[in-house]
Amino acid sequence: MFRRAGWLLVGALVITLGTAVAGWPVYVRPQVDPLRPADVIVVLGGTPYERFDLGIELAERGYAPEVLISQSTGPDDPLMDKYCGGRFAFRVSCFVPDPWTTDGEAREIVRRATIYGWRHIIVVTFTPHVSRARYIVGRCFDGEITMVASPTESGLGFWSWMYVRQSAGYIRAFVNQHCETSGNSASRLLE
Repeated sequence: MFRRAGWLLVGALVITLGTAVAGWPVYVRPQVDPLRPADVIVVLGGTPYERFDLGIELAERGYAPEVLISQSTGPDDPLMDKYCGGRFAFRVSCFVPDPWTTDGEAREIVRRATIYGWRHIIVVTFTPHVSRARYIVGRCFDGEITMVASPTESGLGFWSWMYVRQSAGYIRAFVNQHCETSGNSASRLLE
């Protein structure tokens, strides 16, 4: 009985360690890109709000003449007023994604890219979401994508939850593929 429990414990530890190691380059240390000027800075929604500050800061530093912010916390979030209702030397526009997912944000990026002719976007999100956001946005937007990570919490509880949440998000993204892989952005967005 104790021997079997010991083997189960060892197996669980090996699986946990393997998952942690496999997820490290995807969630903890994802590929981010060197900054260079783009057509727009897109800040994907969610909390913490530091990502919105980073998007505004990048525009202030001259990386793009416009910031597009996803209000995935909802249209009535008073904390978003300083971004969506603020006065800046560059254009800031906000939208509520439909659906309220990264896929919904990618659809809005494609819609606006088609209208405004964006060829290069800077996408800001928090560290554990960078790889999945690159995958989802890249499926829909056929231009250049520069991924930037905003500051992220730390701690075992946070990272454990991120491994679960982001992995589930990847599964959902693989199952619910809403964009094709060829053609221009406008034709790639499926109904």
